[in-house]
Amino acid sequence: MDKTASIAEFMTPMPHTVGSEQTITFAQKLMAKYDIRHLPVLHGGELYGVVSDRDLGMIAGLNEVNPDATTVEEAMTQEAYTVSKDTALFAVLQEMLDHKYGSAIVVEGTKITGILTTHDALQLLVDNF
Repeated sequence: MDKTASIAEFMTPMPHTVGSEQTITFAQKLMAKYDIRHLPVLHGGELYGVVSDRDLGMIAGLNEVNPDATTVEEAMTQEAYTVSKDTALFAVLQEMLDHKYGSAIVVEGTKITGILTTHDALQLLVDNF
């Protein structure tokens, strides 16, 4: 595989997103429906953070938390790792490895155009083994 290939060739385009005001239960159902583990979180139509199934499960599992009343904002990571579609896939994978990021959100300005997750990275490894 070419180390200069851009992430645009490998990302999942137009990923599902969730609003920061949605409930944990809503986000979990969305993830289950589409068999995904990461959701970019929007607030006012712009990227606000990212939430994983692990984040949601940890918060929902707390005794004092009602997942039907607790918002995604309370479970999300506010500092999402973002890249442009022209960023080299190798550089993105290296950054994800170095910082243990579960996903990279691909943006053009304020618009989300794609996502690359650790699952996608493993699929690339299997496909090119």
